[in-house]
Amino acid sequence: MKKLMILALFVTGFALASNAQEKKEKATIEVPAWVKNFKFSGYGMLQYQGQDPEGNHSNTFKLRLARFILDGKIGDFDWRAQIQGTNATGPGQPTVQLVDLYTEWRKFPEFKVRAGQFKRAFTYENPTHPITQGWRGYADVINNLSGFGDRTGERSSGGRDIGLQISGDLFPNANGRRLFHYQVGVYNGEGVNETDKDNRKDIIGGVWVMPIQGLRIGAFGWTGSRGDMLLNKETGEKGSVAKNRYALSAEYSTGEYMFRTEYLHSQGWGAAKAASNVREVDYSKGDKADGWYVFGIVPVIKSKLHAKARYQCYRSTKEWSSAKTSYEVGVNYYFTKNLEMHLEYARINDRSLAKHDYNLVDVEMDFRF
Repeated sequence: MKKLMILALFVTGFALASNAQEKKEKATIEVPAWVKNFKFSGYGMLQYQGQDPEGNHSNTFKLRLARFILDGKIGDFDWRAQIQGTNATGPGQPTVQLVDLYTEWRKFPEFKVRAGQFKRAFTYENPTHPITQGWRGYADVINNLSGFGDRTGERSSGGRDIGLQISGDLFPNANGRRLFHYQVGVYNGEGVNETDKDNRKDIIGGVWVMPIQGLRIGAFGWTGSRGDMLLNKETGEKGSVAKNRYALSAEYSTGEYMFRTEYLHSQGWGAAKAASNVREVDYSKGDKADGWYVFGIVPVIKSKLHAKARYQCYRSTKEWSSAKTSYEVGVNYYFTKNLEMHLEYARINDRSLAKHDYNLVDVEMDFRF
């Protein structure tokens, strides 16, 4: 019996000593700060779309896009890398590409510096998340004049470019809410994953004021060029095409209510086809274009069901004969905060077609992880 007690005490003592040593070892393991601040996320957008323009009816399921995102923080610097897969790039060819790769110094809210590939500092809608934006796609004028699938022929780039940007928020009120925002960027002017073709940088900037909670009123300017364009097919002359643009914007967002309107104007020749990566100028389209949109999204059932309506118009030659106008209504239903369905009907008037009017139906299932 005595031997058994001695053995039990020995085993218990050994176990306690081992446990203490294990705890000591665990306590000495240090995880690097960058690992603690590392985050992986993403989202997918599945789409069905049907439309009936005369002589060109279609209805099809689409994989609108998928994105995989890495975010991190090192000291006063944030960084992001984002890869996109989609079945439509403007020319309509499948692609997987790097869309975001940047770092931003964020020590002071009044002065931040971002470098790499990221959203251009132009319009409110451009930087809006594709799911949060709430529609079958960004407004036509944003697609054509904000660098998504640009009027100059630049391939679809989601409004991004490679460059350097400074931004900040100034003049905090008594509650600490800042009343003024500015952002200015210098970019290659060629879109994603492209070097500068004419060594002339695009300069884009914007400012807005926030007089009351949820309200933003702003203006943006853009001057730059797209290089290596075919100016004369007969002589083979090449050169740069100007991009001189401005936008006027207003937005009110509070709770689950969202209202936004923007007007964009562009001066500079366009390519034969937008978003096609074609570098041939089409002079028949003139050297001016403009467009606008206005929309509202409001809750019907809080956190579950939203109703929406949008009116938009894009004029590729800044004349009514080239106008494409859409009247859109729909609903967004939220199964959970990470899974939602969008339904939309649009009546479209496209004056470039022999029969101007046609219908479009769009259904999307969007999820995040």
